[in-house]
Amino acid sequence: MNHAILILTLLIAPLLGFAFNGLRFRSHNAYLAGSVATAASFISFLCSLALFFQLKDLPPEARHLTSRFFDWIVVGDLRVPFGFTVDQISAIMILIITGVGSLIHLFSIGYMSHDERPSKYFAYLNLFLFNMLVLVLGDNLLITFVGWEGVGLCSYLLIGFWFSDPAKAAAGMKAFVTNRIGDAGFLIGMFILFFTYGTLTYSDLLQLIPQVVESTWTGPLTLAFLFLFIGATGKSAQIPLYVWLPDAMAGPTPVSALIHAATMVTAGVYLFVRLSPALIFAPHAMEVIAWTGAATALVAATIGITQWDIKKILAYSTVSQLGYMFLAVGVGAFGAAQFHLMTHAFFKALMFLGSGSVIHAMHEEQDVRKMGGLRKYLPITHFTFVLGWLAIIGIPPFAGFFSKDEILWQAFSSPHGSKALWFVGALTAACTAFYMTRLMALTFWGKSRFGKDVHPHESPPSMTIPLMVLGLLSVIGGWVGIPHVLGAVLPGHPSNLFEGWLKPVIGHVAHHEPNVIMEWALMGVSVSLAGLGAWFAYHNYLVQPNLPKAVAAKLGPVYRAVANKYYVDEFYDRFLINPLIATSKAIWLYIDVNVIDKVTYFAGDLVSGLASFAKTVQNGKTQSYALYMALGVAIIMTFVMWRG
Repeated sequence: MNHAILILTLLIAPLLGFAFNGLRFRSHNAYLAGSVATAASFISFLCSLALFFQLKDLPPEARHLTSRFFDWIVVGDLRVPFGFTVDQISAIMILIITGVGSLIHLFSIGYMSHDERPSKYFAYLNLFLFNMLVLVLGDNLLITFVGWEGVGLCSYLLIGFWFSDPAKAAAGMKAFVTNRIGDAGFLIGMFILFFTYGTLTYSDLLQLIPQVVESTWTGPLTLAFLFLFIGATGKSAQIPLYVWLPDAMAGPTPVSALIHAATMVTAGVYLFVRLSPALIFAPHAMEVIAWTGAATALVAATIGITQWDIKKILAYSTVSQLGYMFLAVGVGAFGAAQFHLMTHAFFKALMFLGSGSVIHAMHEEQDVRKMGGLRKYLPITHFTFVLGWLAIIGIPPFAGFFSKDEILWQAFSSPHGSKALWFVGALTAACTAFYMTRLMALTFWGKSRFGKDVHPHESPPSMTIPLMVLGLLSVIGGWVGIPHVLGAVLPGHPSNLFEGWLKPVIGHVAHHEPNVIMEWALMGVSVSLAGLGAWFAYHNYLVQPNLPKAVAAKLGPVYRAVANKYYVDEFYDRFLINPLIATSKAIWLYIDVNVIDKVTYFAGDLVSGLASFAKTVQNGKTQSYALYMALGVAIIMTFVMWRG
């Protein structure tokens, strides 16, 4: 089939699903709404597979399928075609978005079966999928920005889906406003690129940008990437704009799996991988990205250690894993960043959906302190959750091991990396193993801590089938990116297929000759740290369950600071949000009310007075008109006589 037809079908299918459910948004038939939405998503997945295989049959250097349908914007020197491109990067993205997205749609049928507005929910879900596809398929920055804004809108609608609860409505608004701050940076970065190079099309930009390293912080390329990174800190929840993502757990749990694991939050990583052939010439921007990612990974991981809400723990884990991806981008490991984006989509979507299965079984309870012993009640959920747990903490041969270990090695060995960056990443790995094992111990293992009126039960097949598929992907998903040092000792010497697939389209940083012994040693250290962190959490929460309280009491203010998320939200409220509100009120009072309003009132009164005077002249009385005419004649005669 022609690739242009496949691309159109890929995009239109979820849009038609949105239209179908949107027009019947008052319907309570969750199974019909969910079936239509899931079918639309699955059709897009089939189109993605077809495009992938078409791409695979092309020579590596010619793997791009572009369809430009018409010129969208033509103003002066700005020419923006309405076009979409499938290449090695976007092919991976559309497979993740539609594949994992279809599983999440299927899971939602069971999860939202008792909701009052399932049709509206599935309409929003399909619209989100459409906008995410536009974001990754757009062949220029402006179309990417359209999808970027579209997923921002849909995240607002889905996070605040249960808007009758003020807290949930506020969470949606917080996500929307925080992302708009980042989007302002995205726009400025886009303007800098256009005014410097005269185009916004990716292929043209990568050809026009001089292949000369910028040594200053004020070079146009460096500034453009720094502003684009501000946009990425909003969309992909990095310091300082990460605060919206944990609160976004207010939405339905499948929303968390779709938006905050497989799609929207990875948009910033995708953007920088897409522009990586140019990013390597802006080393200062890469340094900022690397350290921001490393700091975000560690800070979020420490906060995750102290949370009790099962979804909040996973939310901070997402922030931390996104930090890993940006650490990889910053040290020039673009393939590793994209690889971790993919494996993370598998195991984190699995864990979010698994938490949804737990919440469904526990009658909406989310506090892990009120769970425990659930593995005998939820055997499928528990087994698949174990697979996700082993993947995220980096135990071989699960998917997360391959991608995370590659990032840590690149952070250590890359010319843009350092031992300090590796240390932060390794410490984060230990924290990840600790808080994820803590979650497992408090939720599934040990003694039951829920009341007698709670009767946990396994979820229906529509929810457990996606868990099993994602569990399988969490096991085997990393084998397409086996590191060279590991492939060299395995039977058949498998190569790194993922790296070979991306090689023609990503930026490359010159490396020294790899030190095989050092790579093996660091691999051993990272796995050992993961094992140590997991054992420590198991011991603390199952063998000696009273120990964490004693440690928390001994740490005192340090523990309280971490448990309160380092008071970042409070800092923003006190020093940014409240002063901004107070300033806005002052401007409203002294400028709007006392100046603008009074000027407009005076102008209105003046016009009204003149109109009233004119009305007395035009009153329709003949006697008055005769008097005015006589007065006019008298005035004219007096003037003529005076001049004579």
